Amino acid sequence: MAELTWVDFGEDEELSMESKLDLVSPDEPDAPDSAKEGNTSLATNSIGNESGNVCDAAPLNSTLDLSHPFYDIARHRILEVAGEDHYGRRVIVYSCCRMPPIHELNHHRLLQYLKYTLDQYVESDYSLIYFHHGLTTANRPSTSWLRGAYKDFDRRYRKNLKALYVVHPSGFIKTLWKVFSSLISRKFSKKIVYVTCLDELRDHLKDIWLDIPVEVQRYDRQLKKRLAGKEGSTIKKTPPPRPPLPHQQFGLSLAVLKEKSNGENIPLVLKQTVTYLKLKGLKTEGLFRRSATTQVVQEVQQRFNLGKPVNFDEYKGVHVAAVILKVFLRELPQPLLTFNLHPCILALSCVESSLRVTRIKEILNALSGVNYIVLKYLMCFLNTVAQQSIQNRMTAHNLAVVFGPNITWSQDQVQSLHTFVPVNIFTELCIDFYDSIFRNHTESGEILP
Repeated sequence: MAELTWVDFGEDEELSMESKLDLVSPDEPDAPDSAKEGNTSLATNSIGNESGNVCDAAPLNSTLDLSHPFYDIARHRILEVAGEDHYGRRVIVYSCCRMPPIHELNHHRLLQYLKYTLDQYVESDYSLIYFHHGLTTANRPSTSWLRGAYKDFDRRYRKNLKALYVVHPSGFIKTLWKVFSSLISRKFSKKIVYVTCLDELRDHLKDIWLDIPVEVQRYDRQLKKRLAGKEGSTIKKTPPPRPPLPHQQFGLSLAVLKEKSNGENIPLVLKQTVTYLKLKGLKTEGLFRRSATTQVVQEVQQRFNLGKPVNFDEYKGVHVAAVILKVFLRELPQPLLTFNLHPCILALSCVESSLRVTRIKEILNALSGVNYIVLKYLMCFLNTVAQQSIQNRMTAHNLAVVFGPNITWSQDQVQSLHTFVPVNIFTELCIDFYDSIFRNHTESGEILP
């Protein structure tokens, strides 16, 4: 019955962007559980300097606090929090290969830890990735544990789950799901996506910061070799990219967008979403924490790309506008803060707290032109949002959790969870100390919301 484990967790994981990303160490805001030695992600964990970068970055060395109430469980890193998916939904990762043998893991404590963790994240939409590889007779929970877990995770945990990605599913797990389908709602079963390989997972979760166990990566490579042998010389070729539409707004560089708009520094999508949100969304509780349906996001993107007017009131209003703003930033071919500055931002956590604002000013001195103008425009707006945090509950920290991954990322796209802390620190300080950081640095043609 090993494969049933994912059913319990998959139904019930939820997560709120207002919560900290330090999943297993909430008492250490600068040390998430995922940033531990020995961690191996799909992308390299090295954050050293690349040619053209303006500074070097030192690797982070965070550990789990021994005082954590579930240290005995959390230290295994079975459950982790990743970034946002393409539609603004947080992602939780459950890795079976990190489950120790039954005699080394108290499954009652495991269930308590899952609830303890998820209770911090039950307000917002989320997706779940379940890495099935590594679940064996040696570490699988009992059937009675499964039943108890299913009862404990009620609708409060299940309602905001938008997608459950089952990676490397066995034939047996699919059969078991059919057997238990009578216990699971039809609505929930539609949320399940079977993913045969990591490349396919990337297609579903574009650009997400994802930590993948080395065992899963190794198995995926072996699986692809076997499939390649069966398929022979049949290789899928990626079609060439289509030329941009005349009015296209998404997926183009800021320089190109400026040229297309007769020298306007602030892109149309950014200006329209910010204007709408300032007018109607500043006091909306959970602003930027809700997701939107794939269909709605694609429809709004298409209207922008075709040069058609967009009225957010015709959709979900505030929350759709908020998602579109994040999607626009994330689809830039180069992040707003550029690839060159990314290592400098990662090194910020190594800087003494009292010197970080000064260091940020130095970093931003290397950012000029339209990128700086757009960043200043965005941070000015987010500072305004944070000032209304009593109503909207979006403090500078909560906004940093949401926007950090959308304004800076590495050139290889997928990053280790080590990077969450410095990116969040950088973004939070830019919002909190907006006046101090941006007041004395102006660029020709800049405007503010």
